[in-house]
Amino acid sequence: MLLAADVGNTQTHLGVFDRDRLQHEWRLSTVPARTADELALIFGDFLRMADLSFSRQITGVVISSVVPRATQELREMTRAYFGFPAVVVEPGTRTGIAVLTDNPREVGADRIANAVAAHAIHPDKAVVVVDFGTAITVDAISAKGQYLGGAIAPGVDTAASALFRSTAQIGRVELIAPPAVIGKSTVAAVQSGIMYGTAALVDGLVARVSSELGGAAAVVATGGFGPVILEHCRTIQHYEPVLTLMGLRIIFERNIDDGALGSPA
Repeated sequence: MLLAADVGNTQTHLGVFDRDRLQHEWRLSTVPARTADELALIFGDFLRMADLSFSRQITGVVISSVVPRATQELREMTRAYFGFPAVVVEPGTRTGIAVLTDNPREVGADRIANAVAAHAIHPDKAVVVVDFGTAITVDAISAKGQYLGGAIAPGVDTAASALFRSTAQIGRVELIAPPAVIGKSTVAAVQSGIMYGTAALVDGLVARVSSELGGAAAVVATGGFGPVILEHCRTIQHYEPVLTLMGLRIIFERNIDDGALGSPA
């Protein structure tokens, strides 16, 4: 079995695959200061919930991370507790995706994993991938499987927190959509601006990126904040909450040809 870990700025998403089937998944807060031993305690508890352990069943680990300190601790945890090295999505890792940006090394590992999975879902079409996380990323993948670049905007919670922090008379509100765009109270007006505004931002970026791709791109969304915004978007065709994990599984398989890293059997 394969353990996949996607480390974001806010949350870490874990998944266990039995070949190509995702059998278990969990989310935990990303805390960069956690040591390899602390991570082992947390991972061990999750594995025990699924009747798994470090010493049996798990034969491979793959990691994407945008938090460098967490990446290093996860590497150390994998070697110390699983007994083999992790596949880490980084420059030099075989992904099957050509990165056609000015500086490919600066593209987030999660965005590469998303591109790999999106191209696998739509192998003959250009794809726009929207990831609703701490930041909202809108990425373009060509029909040939090339990562072309994209756009980065503040995530819904990130934007809301900045608004609440910077305004004296606007307090924190629940992040839900009000019944109408025209708010009849300050709370409703703030909710409208955040929720419908974010949806409009996403729709606008998707439309522009799709146009630059020729106008016939598939649109796939993912990310933990997706469910609160998706129903208000007009351009999203499909929501795949485990898109990044799917991409990590594919990347792992492309990097175990020599058998040195185990196999997701």
